[in-house]
Amino acid sequence: MRRSVERVLHAHGPDHPLRGYLLGCHAFTLEETGEYAAAKAAGLEGLTYAPDDAWGLHAVAHVHDMRAEPDAGIALIENNAPAWDQSNNFRYHVWWHKALLHLDRGERDVALALYDSQIRADKTDDYRDIANATSLLMRLELEGMNVSNRWDELGALAENRIDDGCIVFADLHYQLALSGAAKGAASEAMLARFARDAKQSGDMATRVADPGMAALTGLNAFAEGRYGDAFMHMADARPKMQTIGGSHAQRDVFERMTIDAGLRSGHLDRAEQILLERLALRDGHEDRYTATRFDQLSRARRIPAQ
Repeated sequence: MRRSVERVLHAHGPDHPLRGYLLGCHAFTLEETGEYAAAKAAGLEGLTYAPDDAWGLHAVAHVHDMRAEPDAGIALIENNAPAWDQSNNFRYHVWWHKALLHLDRGERDVALALYDSQIRADKTDDYRDIANATSLLMRLELEGMNVSNRWDELGALAENRIDDGCIVFADLHYQLALSGAAKGAASEAMLARFARDAKQSGDMATRVADPGMAALTGLNAFAEGRYGDAFMHMADARPKMQTIGGSHAQRDVFERMTIDAGLRSGHLDRAEQILLERLALRDGHEDRYTATRFDQLSRARRIPAQ
C-alpha cells in the first residue's frame, strides 16, 4: 500500500482535489511501517486539505496508540468529530480507537461505556464491527474487568459465520466471540473447518494453515484456561500473524493474549522477549499494558517456585 501511494504522490500537488485523501492513506502506510513522526505529519497535513477524511484522522490516532500518547489521541478524535461521526460503520472503528486510548489511561469504565453506547450501538454482523467489539471485550477481560453477558450476542452472530472462510483475521475474531460466549461446539466446528481449509490450495489456504491453525488452537486453549498450550501455539503463530491482515493495533489483542498466556503459565523469559519486541515495534514508547506486564514479570520472578 505504501509503495502504491508513493508511486503517485508526486502527481497530487497542493492544487489536487484528492491530495488530502491520498495523504491520509500515506499516513496510515507510514504508521504501519514504523515511520511514526512522518505518519503524524502526513495525516495532519492531509486533514488541512480534507477535514472530512475519517481515514486520515484514524491514521494519526494509530500513531498516538503506538507511541503511548492517549491524551493526544483522545483530543485529536474529539476535536475532529465532523470528520468521522457521520460516516458509515467506520465511525464505530474510530470509537474503538478512542476506547483503546481511554483503556491506556486506565479508564476501563469509560471504554466499556463506549462499547455500549457507540461501538455496539447497532448490533451489526459486519466482521469489522465484530472485530472492534470482540477485541475490546478481550482487552477489558485481560485487565480483570467483568464484561457480563456482552459476549452472548457476539457469539450468536459468530455462530452463523463459521463456514464463511473470508479471511483469517475475521475468523479469529469470530473465535473470540465463540469462546467468550462459551459456545464449545461451535468452536470445535470452526477448528474442523480450519483443518479442512488448510488442506486446500491457494493463498487463503496457506494463511489458514500458517498461522491460522496455530492461532485458532491457541485461542481455544486460552479460553479453556490451558495457558501453557495457549502460549506455545500463539507464540508459534506470531512470526506470520501480519499476513492475516488488519493493523498492528488490531492484531495487538492476540499479542496481549500471547504475553498473558506466557505470564500465567510461567514462560517468563519468552514472555519477556515478546514484551521487548512489542516495545520495539512502538519505537520504545511504553504504554500501560507494557508497564503493567513488566511489573507482573518482576513480581513473578520474586516469588519462589512452589
